[in-house]
Amino acid sequence: MPPVYKFVEVAPVTDETLERTVNEWVAQGWTFDGIRFITNEASKRPAMAFVTFVRDPDTSPGAT
Repeated sequence: MPPVYKFVEVAPVTDETLERTVNEWVAQGWTFDGIRFITNEASKRPAMAFVTFVRDPDTSPGAT
């Protein structure tokens, strides 16, 4: 079976919000996969981020 993915939107983007998000979902059994930053032309600082997690479908809630 293919892996199960979880995407979490994070805004505002700070080290604290990213750390909290990663720690929260890893504690629930997800494996961190990556971060995609969304920026706008007016600022170099990311406006938001999407944090991606993955896990085996056999460990997902509702798996039999």
